[in-house]
Amino acid sequence: MSSAASLAGVISTRAALLMSGYSGRTEGHKGIHDNLYARALVLDDGSAQVALVACDLIGFPHALWEKIVQHVSRETGLSVTHILLAGTHTHGAPTPAGRGPLSAKQAAYSEKVEEAVVAAVRQAKAALQPARVGASEGRASVAVNRRARLADGRWWLGQNPDGPTDRTVAVVKFETPAGQPIALLVNYGVHGVVMGPRNLEITADLPGATSRFIEQRYGDQIVGIFTSGAAGDQNPIYGPGTEFPQITALAQILGAEALRVAGEIRTWPRARLRAAQRVVSCPGQKLAQGLRPRSEYVFEDADPVDIRLSLVMIGDIALAGVSGEVLTMIGQRLKRESPYTATMMVTHANGSSGYLADDAAYAQISYEIVTTRVKRGCAEGAIVNGLLEMMKDME
Repeated sequence: MSSAASLAGVISTRAALLMSGYSGRTEGHKGIHDNLYARALVLDDGSAQVALVACDLIGFPHALWEKIVQHVSRETGLSVTHILLAGTHTHGAPTPAGRGPLSAKQAAYSEKVEEAVVAAVRQAKAALQPARVGASEGRASVAVNRRARLADGRWWLGQNPDGPTDRTVAVVKFETPAGQPIALLVNYGVHGVVMGPRNLEITADLPGATSRFIEQRYGDQIVGIFTSGAAGDQNPIYGPGTEFPQITALAQILGAEALRVAGEIRTWPRARLRAAQRVVSCPGQKLAQGLRPRSEYVFEDADPVDIRLSLVMIGDIALAGVSGEVLTMIGQRLKRESPYTATMMVTHANGSSGYLADDAAYAQISYEIVTTRVKRGCAEGAIVNGLLEMMKDME
């Protein structure tokens, strides 16, 4: 196998841009606390090439994802189905695009994002070198279930230490034949929301700080690629708040565990690459208008929701991409049923389908359930069974 990695700055603008993730923020950003990046890793086994890209954004709306991967494909020759483009889900980044018409500022920013992703993949491909790969996992307690029961019995956003949380820190290590690290891919299920809705400074939040921590420990000679796991119902134990030092504290915990795991990984010189994508569709719903949270909710039928599933196999390491914000029980079920020990769910990947909840979660109508556009009884099976079928097809 050969692999290479590079990074390219995404944001360089003085124009005030609306920020992602909190509808109550109506002002443009007031400054830049830390830069946003596109981080890319290109893999080549002699017969196939794959690009793994993580970008410090809340995610990629379908139209923007499609435009970027088509551009990457034209520039590099990579097949669109062999590109896994994921957002880290930071809520401290500008909104690149929405469902409605783009403003001139959003359009300009989206162009910057596109340019950075293409440049990162191009640089990574140009720097291909012989490599070894391996994977393992550890644990870090920096996430907590956020579907909390209020005093009046309703469910909404909060902290629920008794709720399900997957604290697995999954790590894929790439190094030269001589053992010199090239890149670490880290997967963990947590929202990038240490900084809350009052923050107006651009930041990559916890995902970006974790990548920086890893890179700095290697003297900035490697790339640390953070991908979000099934974090639709998982918040950091600190936040949403207003204190940047809390980001640093959690990044040190998460990054240190990733480094510890990486130090124990045994790598292998050969790993066959396979990649595929498919789209599954679920019946849609929409919430009748009214205050939130409330005691009674009425849902109406809506257009079906497409969910793009992406599978990248690096030997026996399975990176399972989902184009949405997946709740943790779906990710845990996939790992239980996967035939591969090293299975990682990469969310906010190759498009955006909104919240994707497991069947049981609909019994507790929380923020995630009133926000999802998918009817109960579809997303969990469509995602897990779809990815398992893709794995079987690749055997």
